[in-house]
Amino acid sequence: MSSALVTGATGMTGSAIIHHLIKDGSYEKVYSFSRRNPGNQHPKVQHVPMDLQSSVEAMAHSLNGVSAEYIYFCAYLARDDPTELLHVNVTLLSNFLQALKATGADKKIKRFILTCGFKQYGVHLGQAKQPFLEDDPLLENIEGVSWPPNFYYEQQRVLTEAAAKGGWEWIATLPEDVLGYARGNFMNEASSIGLYCAVSKALPGSELPFPGSKANYFTFNCWTSANLHAKFCLWAAKAPGAGNNIFNVMNGDTESFQNLWPHLATRFGCKIPDPMFPNGGVLNTKGYSSYESLTIPLQNRPPLQASASSLGLSSDPLVKKSPELFLQVDPEKWARREDVNEAWASLRDKYNLDQKAWDEATWDFLVLTMGRDWSCVASMSKARKLGWTGYADTWEELEDTFRELEEGGVLPPAEQLRRDF
Repeated sequence: MSSALVTGATGMTGSAIIHHLIKDGSYEKVYSFSRRNPGNQHPKVQHVPMDLQSSVEAMAHSLNGVSAEYIYFCAYLARDDPTELLHVNVTLLSNFLQALKATGADKKIKRFILTCGFKQYGVHLGQAKQPFLEDDPLLENIEGVSWPPNFYYEQQRVLTEAAAKGGWEWIATLPEDVLGYARGNFMNEASSIGLYCAVSKALPGSELPFPGSKANYFTFNCWTSANLHAKFCLWAAKAPGAGNNIFNVMNGDTESFQNLWPHLATRFGCKIPDPMFPNGGVLNTKGYSSYESLTIPLQNRPPLQASASSLGLSSDPLVKKSPELFLQVDPEKWARREDVNEAWASLRDKYNLDQKAWDEATWDFLVLTMGRDWSCVASMSKARKLGWTGYADTWEELEDTFRELEEGGVLPPAEQLRRDF
């Protein structure tokens, strides 16, 4: 029988991993680490209060008497400044590893699974070579071009060094746009999309404009179910040959908003505007006359620059021009509109919804995922060759997430919403 330790237990990925560890009969003990108790009432789960921003000594005290063969590290702290983001998140991991060593808990480790993401490939910086492969070059001062620091790279270096010294194995997972729900945690794309759709239904006319650019509407992307990611992590923890590797983790299908948006409109009872893109969706031109658009020039070269020589694109304008994000509806300004807030208030009061869901909604998720004009598609071949067969349908996972959000008082029940408005 095995034991597991999960950090970031109140987040989407961490809570999903705990859920699947509970169901896995090969695990007899699960330690959940977070500042707030996630409320898992199960005999094999023991919550350990821990602040990963505390000192090594404080964490070692919390770890007293705690050890596990398999560690799932899902902790993450958001920061706007890339340098601060790197410092905070690398320190979290480094101090935790030192605390494990200080207590001797590192001697029991077999594999340590670190959750990272597609920022590994610079999806937030511009177009990169597609599909993403785990051995693609890192975005670090290639051919005289520099990019903002990437904390995933440094975390992986810290983890690799600790594993080599400790004699255990590591794994880093790269999910993209994770779909899931964790109670009290509103930092996810699905809740922002769901709130946008529900409020749009309650507004006069019930139209559902696509906030992003026309190019984004037609790009291809991958999403990752939090449940599928959890299943992958449990598989990777014990799969022969999987140790000391980085893995892309996606649902396995390829999707686009041109397919998802009509599904969303149907589910929430909204109407698809026609034309969807007034003025032809031309970049930097106003879309809907009643909404404010948004343009964000990025200050870096696109990640494609890292592969330009091997692709024969060194002099191509595609790799020379700094990218831009463009949205015909600015989500953050939309969420501050008086009519939008009145519509939200009517939904909140009618269906007894959680005001925190609105106050803490992360509209900046939509700025990136809908404002970019480049695809984000990765290969799962590396994991498939080792025996991974997991698959999830992205729309079905999104619907399941919406149902969880409805049960959690974040979104109104879709069937009632369609009937009432």
